[in-house]
Amino acid sequence: MKTKITVGTRKSRLALWQANYVKNLIQGLFPAIRVSLKEIKTTGDHITDVALSKIGDKGVFTKEIEDALLRNDIDIAVHSLKDLPTKLPDGLTIGAVTKREKPIDVFLSNRKMKFLEFPTDAKIGTSSLRRIAQLKALKSDFEYVDLRGNLETRVRKLQSGQYDGIVLAYAGVKRLQLDFLITEEFSPEIILPAVGQGSLAIEHRKEDSEVSEIISQLNDNETYLISVTERKFLEKLQGGCQVPIGAYSEIKNGKITLTGLIASLDGRKLIKYKLDGELNKDSCEKLGISLAEKLLQNGGKEILEEISGKHQNSSSFGI
Repeated sequence: MKTKITVGTRKSRLALWQANYVKNLIQGLFPAIRVSLKEIKTTGDHITDVALSKIGDKGVFTKEIEDALLRNDIDIAVHSLKDLPTKLPDGLTIGAVTKREKPIDVFLSNRKMKFLEFPTDAKIGTSSLRRIAQLKALKSDFEYVDLRGNLETRVRKLQSGQYDGIVLAYAGVKRLQLDFLITEEFSPEIILPAVGQGSLAIEHRKEDSEVSEIISQLNDNETYLISVTERKFLEKLQGGCQVPIGAYSEIKNGKITLTGLIASLDGRKLIKYKLDGELNKDSCEKLGISLAEKLLQNGGKEILEEISGKHQNSSSFGI
């Protein structure tokens, strides 16, 4: 049995919370294993004054950590699943997905007001095109301003008066015990979250069978099936943080339901559908692909072409 595992993580307080959460899970199941953390700065941590949609989405918060994994500098990497591209580097795999926190977006405001209670021209901060498009569909006359930095930095910018309100993922706010600042929760019916939101992914080298056996014990099967469904949906759409795409999966009565969205940047076009599927990996993969195809066939392809700024023929989207 392995006696030591090194966990690669970003340096932010939230990332360290996530890494320590996984560390505690491992040590709870395997007390003889000594788990240590290795902090790694990523591209997304270096560049904090440019919108995420403008610096690309190919592992902006994960590449340097994955490079360390491939060099054998670390044994596993802990990521927010929503940050992890659908295509992983050769030789790496997701060994487990932990139980999902509530995968919704939330609104924080100094004045303890809800989103629609603000007057015209309120300044709303968020870092996500997905959020902005859906928020514009609710209220088009607000000013939506890019919001970068780690979670505490974003909250500090709100509290200093730079924004009237900000929109964040509930999971991070809850994990850092800042949920007392929440003035409104957006249900998935109002704002669809990002693919994988609320879940943590544990990545490791495929060839490391010993680590694989250990990490597999941390996997939450329902969350794993949800992640398979949503990530197949995103992979089919070839999307990332440069495109307003949302997804939400729910498991009830032995079935899985996936709701997906493609939105125009101005929020005027929202293509949204829902499909059900069986609760097994093959069916979940097919469900994600089927819903993506349905969105593309019903106006989503035109939105993606418009956003990309260049013509993409139908075959590039597999329809």
